[in-house]
Amino acid sequence: MNCKDVARTLSEQAQLPLQAEDHVKSCQYCQELVRSLDSPVPADPPSPATLRQIAEGMASHLRPVRPLAPARYFLGAFLSIFVSMVAVGLHRTGTFTITVQTPLQTAAILIALAIGAGVLAYSLVQQMVPGGRHRIAPSLLPVGITMLLAIATAALFQFQQEPNFWRDAWGCIRGGTPIGVLAAVPFWLVLRRGTILSPGMTGAATGLLAGLVGTSVLELQCPNLHASHILVSHIGVAILCALAGLVIGKTAEMIGRRSDLLQ
Repeated sequence: MNCKDVARTLSEQAQLPLQAEDHVKSCQYCQELVRSLDSPVPADPPSPATLRQIAEGMASHLRPVRPLAPARYFLGAFLSIFVSMVAVGLHRTGTFTITVQTPLQTAAILIALAIGAGVLAYSLVQQMVPGGRHRIAPSLLPVGITMLLAIATAALFQFQQEPNFWRDAWGCIRGGTPIGVLAAVPFWLVLRRGTILSPGMTGAATGLLAGLVGTSVLELQCPNLHASHILVSHIGVAILCALAGLVIGKTAEMIGRRSDLLQ
């Protein structure tokens, strides 16, 4: 083994084989090479001014925070808001749909809405805490819940032609969307207690949950039982609110990134 082989071995591994050690013992050049690699490199300690500047930069963005309440309190808050807003929406309009729907239709659609609201509320609670565990990916949850409601509607109600389809659909959208927008306000007040790492994803889930309030009100007060009307106008309210939440969340995320770059 020659000097070139020793240099190649040192570049590939830390421990020299026996043949290389025998060569190093007899070669002054290789001994100097091994000593230079083994000797520690002195590092100049940072100056007090540099340390002070680093500490000030780290502390400039620190803010005192209060510990979050247990997850069950936030889950209860989301569900209480959901039920309360549905009750407020039905206070003046009443529940006309129950009188024309079959018990199976009423029970099935209400159960589907309750499952969707409960799963969304649980997911939002997990999104409020960094590092929260998710049994279902939050990015897939709005799509899955929308599909669940669409499948339930298609299975429970019949598709029929309507002469004034778009006029009736617009009437329900115009009546249900403001309810969803109003419900988003208390949901946001609860969400801001946590730390949101993905505003776009959280905004879509919050918008869908608020939109389901409007959908629930329409499902209980609109006597139109045609599947196409329910899919476009009732579930359409939830979809519109989810898209609005996604856009608002993404916009807030972009603004936050720009402000961080400018600082």
